[in-house]
Amino acid sequence: MDIRFQAIGVIHTPYRDSAPYQPVEKADGEFTVILEPRYEAGLLKLEKFRYIYLIYHLDRLNVQPKMRVKPPWAGGVEVGLFASRSPARPNPIGLSVVRVKKVEANIIYTSGLDVLDGTPLLDIKPYIRELDSKKDANYGWIEGLDNKEHLMLHIKGIPHSY
Repeated sequence: MDIRFQAIGVIHTPYRDSAPYQPVEKADGEFTVILEPRYEAGLLKLEKFRYIYLIYHLDRLNVQPKMRVKPPWAGGVEVGLFASRSPARPNPIGLSVVRVKKVEANIIYTSGLDVLDGTPLLDIKPYIRELDSKKDANYGWIEGLDNKEHLMLHIKGIPHSY
């Protein structure tokens, strides 16, 4: 089955060659999403939401997905690809939750993102607390790792001293 998507806009970040593993809310630099003008009307009342999902195409990923991966922060633990957040996937689609700072015409200003400058945007959806936050969510296989608190800093991309 052939499935095709068209970009609805472009994500701009200060990152040219590498980006953090996860969005860092207070990252330095400007982070914007610029929609194609024909989609501007779809932004009506988006600024009323504190957070949004950005769904995007990882267009510069040149790594073939492997069904078993070792997350770089997990101390050599091997897990299945779908039990990880590795960007190298059969369909190079990324998902980030970011804070909406403001919306002006067809431009969304956001908190820090974890993508390279010029990444094609596929979709935007509002993050709704009661629908998107699961009180019984857990850490899966991460629960059993030693030093989980320290590893969570790596997972979140938060700078820290070892």
